[in-house]
Amino acid sequence: MKILFVGDASNMHNCLAVELRRLGHHCVVASNGSRWMDTARDVDLSRGRGFAGAVSYMARVSWQLLTSWRGFDAVVLCGHHFLELKPGKLRLIVDCLKHCNGRVVLSALGTDIVYWRACHDGRTFRYSDYRLGERPSPYVGSDEYRAQRQDNWRREDMAAYGDHVVAVIDAAVASLYEYYAAYRPVLGDRVTYGGIPIDTDALRPVERDDVAPERLRLFIGLQRDRMVVKGTDRLLEAARRLRDRHPDRVELDVVENVPYAEYVERMRRSDVLLDQLYSYTPATNALLAMAQGLVTVSGGEPEYYNLIGECDLRPIINVDPTVEGDLDARLEWLVSPDGRAALPRLRRDGRALVVKHNDVKVVARRWLGALTGGV
Repeated sequence: MKILFVGDASNMHNCLAVELRRLGHHCVVASNGSRWMDTARDVDLSRGRGFAGAVSYMARVSWQLLTSWRGFDAVVLCGHHFLELKPGKLRLIVDCLKHCNGRVVLSALGTDIVYWRACHDGRTFRYSDYRLGERPSPYVGSDEYRAQRQDNWRREDMAAYGDHVVAVIDAAVASLYEYYAAYRPVLGDRVTYGGIPIDTDALRPVERDDVAPERLRLFIGLQRDRMVVKGTDRLLEAARRLRDRHPDRVELDVVENVPYAEYVERMRRSDVLLDQLYSYTPATNALLAMAQGLVTVSGGEPEYYNLIGECDLRPIINVDPTVEGDLDARLEWLVSPDGRAALPRLRRDGRALVVKHNDVKVVARRWLGALTGGV
């Protein structure tokens, strides 16, 4: 097959494209390199600043549409907002890609109108980025919320564009349980769960003694523009409290907006990754960590394990953000005798979980069903 990926997020599409090429398919990845991560791509779609940057960006996208983004058997869109353009222009590009190529498949992996509605309907999720039970999350009304113009999701043009994408695509592949749960009532059998691909062969586990370390090394990566929405602010505060309570048993490594390769190397020196607070599912950071033998504090709800059919391997330290004190209690357990004794097993089970359900070979097979019309 000839497959075009437009946009990328945290190296997901590039990782998938590498595996599909290994299977004999021709793949082209056009992206901005996931911004500061600078991930690999075949066509660079980085957007410069100001008016000149906008004009250059639109000219390059138009040139690709006219000359290169044609004749593919399948086009994969990185969410509804796969390019850094407004809904009106994106709608024209979606229609052009649909007209000039075969199947159009949506990679459901970020906030869009379908996920936004599911987060606010009061039925789909017990908690989300936007709500904790019956009350708003800390994200709603924050400076981060306003800076990201979240009220734009209430605009008619955003909703109309999102509904148009849903009507045009041939299938959707959800990277997380949350997106599958949001899209299933809308698309029915046209949505499948794909998961996030991880090249586990390239991420060998760090050699560690089969005992708990004397000092537990916690690792947390910050994205300043996404701290509140992911709950990283609360995770960081809790990690600092744990370190202050146990300065002889806990170390904390905090990194911010570093390139992908450096990020992975810093992670490998740690024992525990603190990832997300409001997620049902382990995302890229958590999966990368578990593949390397780190214990992970992230999303690991029963709904996720049930979706992937996993009854035995449940190594993720899952926090209920609706329960007061649950985060501190979970972290405190990690330095307790029982928690320390469980660390070697959690490391092994975490690696096994990723290899079983998120290895790029496994995820690529799921994707091929959507790309060939098997969904």
